[in-house]
Amino acid sequence: MGSFKEDFKDTAVAVLETAQDQYRDAISFIKETWPLLLLLLVILIGLLAYWNPPPPRHIMMASGIEGGSYEQLASKYVDFFAKRGVTIELVRTQGSQENITRLADRKDPIQAAFVQGGSLHAKQVPGVESLGSVDYEPIWVFYKGSFLKNGLLDLDKFAKARVAIGPEGSGTHVQAMNILRVSEVDRLPKLLPIKNDEAVTALKNGEVDIVLMVDGLRAKNVQALLNDPTVNLLSFNRAAAYTKNIHYLEELEVPMGGFNIARNFPPNDTKMLSTVTNLLIDDRMHPAIQFLFLMAAQEINGKESFFTKRGEFPAFMNSEFPESPIAQQFHQRGLPVLMDFLPFWVAEFVHRMFFTLLPFFAIAYPIILSLPSYRLRRVQSKLNRIYGELKFFENDLLVSYDPKKLPEYLETLAGMERRALALKVPKRASSDFYTLRSSIDYVRNALNRGDHQILGRESAI
Repeated sequence: MGSFKEDFKDTAVAVLETAQDQYRDAISFIKETWPLLLLLLVILIGLLAYWNPPPPRHIMMASGIEGGSYEQLASKYVDFFAKRGVTIELVRTQGSQENITRLADRKDPIQAAFVQGGSLHAKQVPGVESLGSVDYEPIWVFYKGSFLKNGLLDLDKFAKARVAIGPEGSGTHVQAMNILRVSEVDRLPKLLPIKNDEAVTALKNGEVDIVLMVDGLRAKNVQALLNDPTVNLLSFNRAAAYTKNIHYLEELEVPMGGFNIARNFPPNDTKMLSTVTNLLIDDRMHPAIQFLFLMAAQEINGKESFFTKRGEFPAFMNSEFPESPIAQQFHQRGLPVLMDFLPFWVAEFVHRMFFTLLPFFAIAYPIILSLPSYRLRRVQSKLNRIYGELKFFENDLLVSYDPKKLPEYLETLAGMERRALALKVPKRASSDFYTLRSSIDYVRNALNRGDHQILGRESAI
């Protein structure tokens, strides 16, 4: 039994020799199979670059008018995304109509926007999908004076009123015209297409009698009128009838004193109409970014608020746009499992690699399996060619042997042997390789003995 030093040295030498053999085999393997390996590399790069690219780190989102509920909500999404390494650049617009127009423009860089339900029919804007509704947008009708008769709007007084309904193209204007259309009012009042902030000032100054606006509860224009004790809020006592005639509207209820208990405002239980805020996207948006928007909606809009219950949003409510397949998956099965346990970018990378490498290995696996046999067939083909040459050479010797050409015959055999020795022979072809060399030696020995006739009686091949 050898000493520890000798055993260690023998082991080290064996490991080194094994590593050298493996290295030589690897180099030989690459040299022989590089076309197939190159093809696999091109396929993998194509899958990574075009079929499943990484998500962008910067996206643009329409935020609506300055100070509006969309901008307030969008700023929360900006913070949520920033914590996960994605920058949202907000772009101010004039509201839902412009948001949809820009989102549908394939050349516009905006990829996401909040859009008021009922703003536009989906058939007019191809290329836009919905991630779902994320909030209610109440329709507020503020007024001064007395416009009610038996709990309903006094149409005679209403016909003489000055009503602010938002500028054309705004979501407020669309909702106002839809409500007037289904109400079938015979005599329309004086409709003033002015902005919400201008309408608030005009109502306070007595320049308009009624203001209709569509905005969130915390929007500054809504709060300005809710906190003005001289302003009244209209109750839609037939709200259920309006929701039957305008399919995208929802009915909301505000209890007596719900907005201000101290001054008991509103003074009675009040019914309101509401549309919803839809989160729309360019249908080319990366799936991971869609999941991130849905995660944001779940965290930001899923909380309980004045009008909503916890977990009520995001949801598909009267969606007028095609539902994103990613959103459908989210609403049915929730987030991918990895996103519950890993940071966003880690989970996204693992998820993307899995769904990239899965089809890659479906293609690569049979190719990889074929590589060893491919090498073996290539070597065996070369060995067989030399075998064939040796067979023809032997047959020629039997028919037309010339002792004077012995050096030429031997050089021909030496050439065959050199070509055989130049081959990189895998272990599985070793027996064929040495059989070929033995056959060459057999013919050479027969020639050296001057006994070429033995080739005919006991062939080398």
